[in-house]
Amino acid sequence: MAKVTNAFDTYTATADREDLSNIIYNISPMQTPFMSSIGTRNVKNVVFDWQTESLPTPSGTGQLEGFELSRAASTATARVSNVCQISYRDATVTGSQDASDAAGKRSEMAHQLAIMAKALKRDMEEALCQKGAKTTGDATTGRQTGGFESWITTNDSRGTSGASTGGGAAPTDGTQRALTETLLKDVLELMFASGAEPNLAICGPHNKQVISGFTGRSQARQMVDANTVEASVSIYSSDFGELKIVPSNRSRERSLLLVDPEFAKVSYLRSFDTIDIATIGDAETKMIVVEYGLEVSNEAAHGVVADLSVS
Repeated sequence: MAKVTNAFDTYTATADREDLSNIIYNISPMQTPFMSSIGTRNVKNVVFDWQTESLPTPSGTGQLEGFELSRAASTATARVSNVCQISYRDATVTGSQDASDAAGKRSEMAHQLAIMAKALKRDMEEALCQKGAKTTGDATTGRQTGGFESWITTNDSRGTSGASTGGGAAPTDGTQRALTETLLKDVLELMFASGAEPNLAICGPHNKQVISGFTGRSQARQMVDANTVEASVSIYSSDFGELKIVPSNRSRERSLLLVDPEFAKVSYLRSFDTIDIATIGDAETKMIVVEYGLEVSNEAAHGVVADLSVS
């Protein structure tokens, strides 16, 4: 079909106003399931301590009638410590840009700080739930809080050559193997024997799909819509209680973390603070800073199935 003769078109026009949406689309993963599920507390030093203890070994032995008491030795609590690390994000905006009418933003600086706050929370999630070693730091080395995986020794399953000494020391990764329901059950059995009651399992996206394919799934009964194919497990009901299965982009894909949120805390020396940085020209800089560490109140309350395949 021919074009109308001499019709003025958009290809020729030079003054058409642009059409820019006032909505800014961002799909970067922002979930922080580990940090969001555990508690918080305030601390007053860069090195912070807590105490753990356990009951004596059970005994079912009866005593003689008229027995003479044999005084048992008292057991001191174990003192455990971690360190606070400093994390920050910053934003710098020129005076001209902040004065401009930017689409989708009331203030360029406010928008940038909102982005940096979300990025900072993701940084914290990685530090808290991975295997970073506790590092006290010095004048040239930044402090590093010992991540969740660096504490777990009592209830774990590891591949060949995998090992952990706990206490905030980074575990040694072993040979990777496929996640199976048997591996998960074995660690849950260890946890039950330790008195642990985990209710949260955090894993990467690949192993989330592996869990959804466990054979126990074929025996499940549920009501689903006729147009829905149900292939996901969000709650795993074990012999020792239910686990909420949560996928994460910030934990290590090779590790399935079994968590009792009651026995872990984010310990803040300094909570989130926005600081104005000295101006050196026609631009404004603000920094968001936080100083925090991980308290694993009792590592035997948690578990890990480590050294898993990631694809």
